[in-house]
Amino acid sequence: MNYKNITIAGSGVLGYQIAFQTAFHGFHVTVYDINDTVLEKAKAKFETLSKAYKRDLKASEQKIEKTRKNLRYSSNLAEAVKDADLLIEAVPENPTIKIEFYKKLAKVAPAKTVFATNSSTLLPSQFSEFTGRPTKFLALHFANTIWIHNTAEIMGHPTTDPEVFKDVVAFAKAIGMLALPLHKEQPGYILNSLLVPMLSAATDLLVSEVAEVETIDKTWMKATGAPLGPFGILDVVGITTAYNIDKMTAEKTKDELKIKTVNYLKENFIDKNKLGVSTGEGFYKYPNPAYEDPDFLK
Repeated sequence: MNYKNITIAGSGVLGYQIAFQTAFHGFHVTVYDINDTVLEKAKAKFETLSKAYKRDLKASEQKIEKTRKNLRYSSNLAEAVKDADLLIEAVPENPTIKIEFYKKLAKVAPAKTVFATNSSTLLPSQFSEFTGRPTKFLALHFANTIWIHNTAEIMGHPTTDPEVFKDVVAFAKAIGMLALPLHKEQPGYILNSLLVPMLSAATDLLVSEVAEVETIDKTWMKATGAPLGPFGILDVVGITTAYNIDKMTAEKTKDELKIKTVNYLKENFIDKNKLGVSTGEGFYKYPNPAYEDPDFLK
């Protein structure tokens, strides 16, 4: 694995974290997004991350300064990928948006560039034909707060080159991740195969008026010892992601409860810009959510 230059496409919930983590571990990182306004927002988020790395990883100011120097920004895709050894795509979890992105990317990326999707629910084989390089394409999926929950699931598709797969496993380790190779394609990988049904069950309980948000979270936290309940997790992941997943499920299955859940999330959260931690409010209010109160489980 001789990757040096990494491009991260998308500076949203996970994109900016992947960029910072990669730069922190000494790689040259270019952050690409659709316009300069979005990139300015990413720069502000990097300042917040700097504090988190100092607090959680005891990173020195010197190391953070080096990380900043490793980061570049571009809203021009051709410019952003011109030297890339690896491009990690973290654009919205919407097949149409991803396909359009890969079609554009295929035209401008150098032949050497390996493409990795950070999609949490979609399979690499859904996009491989649009990449122009199916053998150099695979999935590399990170969990939120990646500097602490440092998992990287690596999943190829039937025509991914095994050497490319090995290189991406090595890269994941090089940026401080616990590398988790999957032997075949699985919607939702390992983490979301376990997590999504649990979050979905929680929203079903809420929408069916079985119990309230805090009661459901208290149940999960107390009974399993987990630090967060499903609605606390949804706030961290971002309610938009849950909404998009539920919407796809509802369209596919025509399940009445799932349709009701999609409408509930749209009216109460998406339309009101209550998207979770990123907007300061979701199922809880931030920075001091109720579940962090020492008396929450009493």
